Amino acid sequence: MSCILSIETSTDVCSVAISENGQCIYSEEDRTGPSHNERLGTFVDSALGFADSHAIPVDAVAVSMGPGSYTGLRIGVSMAKGVCYGLDIPLIAVPTLELLCVPVLLKHDDLPEDALLCPMLDARRMEVYAGIYDRALRPVRPVQADVVDAETYREHLDSHPVYFFGNGAAKCMETINHPNAHLLEGIEPLAKNMFPLAERRMIQGETEDVAYFVPFYLKDFVALKPKRLL
Repeated sequence: MSCILSIETSTDVCSVAISENGQCIYSEEDRTGPSHNERLGTFVDSALGFADSHAIPVDAVAVSMGPGSYTGLRIGVSMAKGVCYGLDIPLIAVPTLELLCVPVLLKHDDLPEDALLCPMLDARRMEVYAGIYDRALRPVRPVQADVVDAETYREHLDSHPVYFFGNGAAKCMETINHPNAHLLEGIEPLAKNMFPLAERRMIQGETEDVAYFVPFYLKDFVALKPKRLL
């Protein structure tokens, strides 16, 4: 097995963790808002200090690849690349929506066998970044930006119980309004849940080119022109 440093910055939660032999041995999180540029460097430095003080060599860095917050993803990937260059270790990219599914699969083993998982990240107004997966994390529908109305997920809801979660889910439930739609609250994409996905990719040799890797933004970034002060 291996030791992996994980970084997650796709939402307002900033988190860093280390796993060794499949077990989380270090974790730090900040939920005070979009402060990744202030917190992430300190978190990573502390995590690497922990690994060094325990004589644990870090074998790879895993980072959430998106979709999600443009700024958060950019900061997280830049930090991950810096650590990879500094330690000469591989970079592993973990899809953020798959990461959201991990705590659901670990903590909700009573889900029906035919259940579908729909992780959602808020993209403002009634838009979300969403994907649909089965319980084996096989994609049932590609990740896309959805403007949610009553018909958006009806094809899947008519034949399966669908579990919605993530920071974009609660606002959509009244609009979806289907007896097969279920909301799971309190599910966040955290670095400490990244290890099963990261280790599988490392074993399968699915690492990224550190120089050329870019996050999966899904939508182009649009810079807003500041309003004039009166």
